[in-house]
Amino acid sequence: MHFIVMGCGRVGAATAAALEDRGHTVAVIDQDPAAFRRLAPGFQGQRVTGVGFDREILRQAGIADAYGFAAVSSGDNSNVLAARVVRESFGIDNVVARIYDPDRAELYERLGIATVASVPWAADQVLRRVLPAGAAGEYQDPSGRLSLVRFDLHPDWVGADLTQIEAATGGRVAFISRFGQAQLPDPQTVYQDSDLVYLMLPTDSVANAERVLARAPEVDQ
Repeated sequence: MHFIVMGCGRVGAATAAALEDRGHTVAVIDQDPAAFRRLAPGFQGQRVTGVGFDREILRQAGIADAYGFAAVSSGDNSNVLAARVVRESFGIDNVVARIYDPDRAELYERLGIATVASVPWAADQVLRRVLPAGAAGEYQDPSGRLSLVRFDLHPDWVGADLTQIEAATGGRVAFISRFGQAQLPDPQTVYQDSDLVYLMLPTDSVANAERVLARAPEVDQ
């Protein structure tokens, strides 16, 4: 798959390297050609000089074939503008924007743009959101028997009670992240579009849970 990363700072360079290490093709966009020196030695992807919300620059970076787009420059406005151009003009749904101002995160999430905070592990957050849907491990107990895992659910789960998710997977919803804010669920909590669901479940059940949640729920669930 092909990915485009806008911004070749520390997070952008780390994200590009991690995507390429996973066997994907990558194009990196930055206004400053000197920024490309941050890329890992041997980086094989494209280096495109320009702004990431310029449609011609995006075309040069291969937006027509892109699976995902990560806007991780140093400017919130540029990141969100680029993410919206990619979604609305090129029809790429899998976009993520790095946000420095946490007060803006909820607004951008409501616009359908996944956001990550400016924290030391931001590159890891970007990868979790821009790579294909599935499960992302967060914690495993010392015995290895239980795992806390973040799952990306099929869109048809929207509106389902979290108890339905538990029944389908055999796990327990530890918490959800909604608009960038962690929440403890109650018996009335339902899954909403863009929620991140964190399940605690037996480690040997993770693969099955991933398969179950990656498809539409069964009628009797």
